[in-house]
Amino acid sequence: MQDNAIRIAMWSGPRNISTAMMRSFENRADTVVIDEPFYACYLKATGLDHPGRDLILKEQASDWHSVALDLLAPLPKGKSVFYQKHMCHHMRPEIGLDWIAGMRHAFLIRDPRHMLASYVKSRAEVSLKDLGLERQLELFERVADETGKVPPVVDSADVLAAPHDKLEALCRALGIPFDAAMLSWPKGRRDSDGIWAPWWYASVEQSTGFSAPDDSKRDAEFDALPPEVRRIADEGQPIYEKLSAHKL
Repeated sequence: MQDNAIRIAMWSGPRNISTAMMRSFENRADTVVIDEPFYACYLKATGLDHPGRDLILKEQASDWHSVALDLLAPLPKGKSVFYQKHMCHHMRPEIGLDWIAGMRHAFLIRDPRHMLASYVKSRAEVSLKDLGLERQLELFERVADETGKVPPVVDSADVLAAPHDKLEALCRALGIPFDAAMLSWPKGRRDSDGIWAPWWYASVEQSTGFSAPDDSKRDAEFDALPPEVRRIADEGQPIYEKLSAHKL
């Protein structure tokens, strides 16, 4: 990277308030965002039948080399921060990671029970790999090893419960000033939203900020899931706990 732009790679799993977090950063005057840039690469490689698959493959680049170059491109005039919303499970082994050097990294986590309760509303088929937890831990350990320091971890439940405090702590950890504009945003769809928004973003499109978590509702939804789906959360829980041990 040749410029002085601050590039933030936020590594998340699905249904982790990742889109709300993207909204939060996009509401900063100094920031431009990108939504899941490797989604088409992932769909092309796996052949998975996700909602909107054909449209995603048509509209988004599916060659990871060209995607990575775009993530290192100069920012628009007046912007100094590039917030990149990445899904960990999209980062398949064939995708090189040299492009992440010099970026500032953060990891967004969520209780896998609550991830599942939300995920199955948009896609009934689900596995542990779909949640990206294993890959998230691998990426976390890589960043920690290469930088020599533990990257910031934020739990979605903590952000929802205390947005100001957690966003301020996250900004401090990333070396950027906190901006109160991150606490709220206009309702509706954004040009920056991925083409898959109609299938996944109904809730966030109605939001104007971070809402208090309703853990009891999510717990009830999880308890109503079939046993084979609930077992996925049991598999993911130890990974979540490893990451959670480092949360802000």
